Amino acid sequence: MKDGLPVVAIVGRPNVGKSTLLNRIVGRREAIVEEKPGVTRDRKEVAADWAGRRFLLVDTGGWLASGDLLDEKVSRQSEKAVEEAELALFVVDATVGITEEDARVAELLRRSGRPVLVLANKVDDTNREPAIWEFLSLGLGEPLAVSALHGRNAGDVLDRVVADLPVGEAERDEEAPGGATRRARSDAAPGERVFAVALVGRPNVGKSTLFNRLIGDDRSVVHDLPGTTRDTVDTVAETPDGPVRFIDTAGLRRKSRIDEGTEYYSLVRALRAIDEADVALLVIDATQGVTHQDQRLAERVDAAGCPVVVILNKWELLDTEQRHDVTWQVGQRLHFIGDAPVLRVSALTGKGVHRLLPVLSDAIEDYSKRVPTRRVNEVVRAAQAAQPAPHGARILYATQGATDPPTFTLFANKELPASYLRYVERRLREELDFGAAPLKLRVRRRSD
Repeated sequence: MKDGLPVVAIVGRPNVGKSTLLNRIVGRREAIVEEKPGVTRDRKEVAADWAGRRFLLVDTGGWLASGDLLDEKVSRQSEKAVEEAELALFVVDATVGITEEDARVAELLRRSGRPVLVLANKVDDTNREPAIWEFLSLGLGEPLAVSALHGRNAGDVLDRVVADLPVGEAERDEEAPGGATRRARSDAAPGERVFAVALVGRPNVGKSTLFNRLIGDDRSVVHDLPGTTRDTVDTVAETPDGPVRFIDTAGLRRKSRIDEGTEYYSLVRALRAIDEADVALLVIDATQGVTHQDQRLAERVDAAGCPVVVILNKWELLDTEQRHDVTWQVGQRLHFIGDAPVLRVSALTGKGVHRLLPVLSDAIEDYSKRVPTRRVNEVVRAAQAAQPAPHGARILYATQGATDPPTFTLFANKELPASYLRYVERRLREELDFGAAPLKLRVRRRSD
């Protein structure tokens, strides 16, 4: 069980249609799908429901008996998913038949003792159905003929899934009259806001290592090969300040260097995570300094309107002179993100990571702060008295209209120059103690 919900793991060798099946079950393109092996590497958890039953669906990378170090790490992720699951969906390719990898995965599943449903995928019509009986020899029960791509027999599979699953604690809580409802992985309890924190940066700067350390679990595959993370991976972690959703994203490269479909969809998912995040952790490889691509990413995050925390990772590898140089680069090349907190950490050893949660707590508090209208107008009047707007322009009245991010509406008699708006924004930030939270100013003209 995870977060009170039963877990269903989708396992099998590479390129048999596991991610396609996940997308079919949840009814949207949640996982990246491409007709080549090795696209999925991390465990991806998605909340699903069928016939009133809720469960957690876990997509895994393809399991391989042998391969390089990255293949081995991906396989370990699959094995861990099986260990945590109440039910495993073993996906095989009916057009290929039993392979050596299929037999090894079947052996692993038999040893696990978990209930298993064998899904013979790519059975697009009745003519291919006789081919599924070969999979009886795997010793995991009668196979079910499915087509994840076309949705054939998907409803029958889900009927079997919910029939074989135990009732989760979250479901029992929901059914109990007057009982408290527990939070599922992807859903906040009523009235509870789960803040999203996206880890972004160039490939191979240590985002997945930091993500795993923050959530206390090896959810993301970590390897020194750039581009190991392909899809966004998110987990809700309990912190002293409440639940926080940490989102690991694929490394972002310049669009001119993105030359394959997988990388394109990775970019789209990462940018969507930035746009939906409440706070962004911009992870920078301190051994390489602040690069031009780091600057571009910082601009993209700043444009999304969420607070930024700069993480200088691999700090332990720098000598004193290099540390001074990188600190200078942050001030010079990332000056446009204002007073964003800068943390120097080692995701690998954990040194300095403990300072991140208090910084996140402050950023989230500033992001959601609301100031009384009277106080806002006091600050605006003082700002105008110290430096009047040019050409007789005046701010007649101001109010905070929204939070997340803090948004202020200024009613003025004339158009206000951009330079003066930056001045007012700075005074609001300093006087009202908004820290590094981005502020939005909207101007409405009103005649005297």
